[in-house]
Amino acid sequence: MKIEHLGIAVKSLGLSDDVFSKLLGKNSYKQESVEREGVVTSFYQVGDSKIELLEASKEESPISKFIEKKGEGIHHIAFGVD
Repeated sequence: MKIEHLGIAVKSLGLSDDVFSKLLGKNSYKQESVEREGVVTSFYQVGDSKIELLEASKEESPISKFIEKKGEGIHHIAFGVD
């Protein structure tokens, strides 16, 4: 039905939050740590969709491996469906 959120892998959540806050003119509305995935996230509302920034909290996390192979950038697109 729509793009629910766009996940972006980043090396530094602090630096990326500064950039996205300036670009979007607002702060993130939610941050959370997902220990089992080894990730810390920060969310921004953009119209009807969201942007999720993902930083690895463990060296062996999927985000860490993604950045090591491909660098920072779009990690996933989540679609809202019925």
